[in-house]
Amino acid sequence: MTADGRVPEPVETTAFDEYERVQWAGRATAFAGSYAALCAYPADALLDAARTGAGDRVLDVGTGVGTVAALACSRGARVTAVDAEPSMVAMARRRVPGAEVHLATLPRLPFADGAFDVAVANFVINHVGDPVAAVRELRRVVRAGGHVAVTIWPYPPPPAQRLWGTIFDAAGVERPADLPRLAPDRDFPRTADGLTALLGRAGLADAGCETVVWNHRTDPASWWAGPAAGIGSHGAVMQRQDAATVDRIRIEYDRHTAAHRGADGLLSLPTAALLASAVVS
Repeated sequence: MTADGRVPEPVETTAFDEYERVQWAGRATAFAGSYAALCAYPADALLDAARTGAGDRVLDVGTGVGTVAALACSRGARVTAVDAEPSMVAMARRRVPGAEVHLATLPRLPFADGAFDVAVANFVINHVGDPVAAVRELRRVVRAGGHVAVTIWPYPPPPAQRLWGTIFDAAGVERPADLPRLAPDRDFPRTADGLTALLGRAGLADAGCETVVWNHRTDPASWWAGPAAGIGSHGAVMQRQDAATVDRIRIEYDRHTAAHRGADGLLSLPTAALLASAVVS
């Protein structure tokens, strides 16, 4: 039974979706201690782009550890949050008691048409097998005149993310050839124009995109901990390596991150995200 009393339709999943479910299973704590701070940076701008204010009915899709949901609650919004990973749902419920948090998976959300004023998805479209269907579902659950806003990582990747490729190359790491990719007819250019076009293809109006640029400040242990725990695409590569190769990766990690360490010992890593928003017509 869904949150609005309907019997849910079967979720349409791809091999990419199934891979994502396995890759993120049980990793909420690892994410919270590593990449959650990186993903948190655009959260306020995401809510601004969606024109989120007091009293708005906000849906935070792919809430993760609840960062965006908590910020929306602090603005006085009425917040519902969902995530496809049970460990994330459990953590978000603990961290954001003011939000209703449910287990749900794009591209089928358990809510009625037009149930919300705002839908936001922070770094979620990167993790779905059918991006157009996912954004179309965000559009479905938002009322006419409401706003949808999303963030993704761009391609080519910014320096912070590109650094891992440099480290892997220096350590002689062979990338797994069997990691699933989106079907070409479902993929889109990870550029401002590509993301804007995606929102338009999903039926949204007045779509626009900006690039958010910042220096991610983190301690070296946290930046290492994410991939070491299997988080993200770099974690998928790391998991496939034997102990000797991981040791080489660590040596190259220390060598290549040294140039980014400040006097306080923290890393300062240039990065960027694409933030797009549109209106439900």
